[in-house]
Amino acid sequence: MVLKKSSLLFVVILTFCEAIAKEAGNGLSQSKGKVKSPVNVQRAHEYEPTWESLDARPLPSWYDEGKIGIFIHWGVYSVPGFGSEWFWFSWKTSKNERIVNFMDQNYPPGFTYQDFGHQFTAEFYNATKWTELFKKSGAKYVVLTSKHHEGYTLWPSKYAFSWNAMAVGAHRNLLGELAEAIRSDSDLRFGLYHSLYEWFNPLWIADLATNLTTDEFVKFKTLPELYELVNEYQPDIVWSDGEWEAPDSYWQSKEFLAW
Repeated sequence: MVLKKSSLLFVVILTFCEAIAKEAGNGLSQSKGKVKSPVNVQRAHEYEPTWESLDARPLPSWYDEGKIGIFIHWGVYSVPGFGSEWFWFSWKTSKNERIVNFMDQNYPPGFTYQDFGHQFTAEFYNATKWTELFKKSGAKYVVLTSKHHEGYTLWPSKYAFSWNAMAVGAHRNLLGELAEAIRSDSDLRFGLYHSLYEWFNPLWIADLATNLTTDEFVKFKTLPELYELVNEYQPDIVWSDGEWEAPDSYWQSKEFLAW
């Protein structure tokens, strides 16, 4: 697998994850517009923040040999269960006729997407049973959507105040439960999807308004979340998405990957 310069839609195989210290520190410092990674992180390999260096990373044998994996989209959009994970955008921005009609016919005036969040209770969720099903399927790895473009996180992120599964809806660390079950009860590899951008986040909208000459969203949302995910859950895969409206320099992709 090669990470292309022309696209930031990538599967990042974090070969250094097993060497990450349990406590890497969560403090983030900033210098010259860049976010520095948490200190005291020990890495199995050193890479430079250039595509030449990063493209030299070896493909882990388990990923090459695994062949079959399971990718899970699960979030607030699962509550209406209509259309796709792009439900909110289709309703409010694209004004998709099917979505608009669905809302008009099934929900009262003034109902918001955030109201769906309170209904995302996950009352039947059992991470152990999920893991048993994954094992029976023959899959070798599982990738969970930790956060889609709606911004709702399935873990209690410090950077998603009042818009995460611990604060709203399930009141549980859904991601953490699955990570624990998979690692305790199987030999499956555990990965996380993470959306770089969020449709309606004010910091993202503000950066867009400056033609991306500012990067407040990346400094205070995207990168802190990514460092938090890696340090807390040590995923074998980080699958990033939502890159298309900004170059890799805005996302500080090379710096994150080199870390």
